[in-house]
Amino acid sequence: MNKTELVATVAEVSGKPKADVKEVLEALLGQIIKTVKSGEEVSLVGFGTFKSAERAARTGRNPATGKEIKIPASIQPKFVAGKMFKDALNGK
Repeated sequence: MNKTELVATVAEVSGKPKADVKEVLEALLGQIIKTVKSGEEVSLVGFGTFKSAERAARTGRNPATGKEIKIPASIQPKFVAGKMFKDALNGK
């Protein structure tokens, strides 16, 4: 399911106009990104937690040439699924 399909489905289920659902979804995603970028976590109880993790610089290999390359440090987004979400996927 892509973003357009998600907006259409939520609009249908909620009875709200697609434009309103799209606006709320974009605001939600924007705020999650802004919060995680600042180093904080966004926790939606039962659904999951969005957070960031630092990845140290390291040395890797170019798979095509085998040449050693330096991979710079970075900050990676992480999502940890909550119990309700996990249980829903496992039929509980």
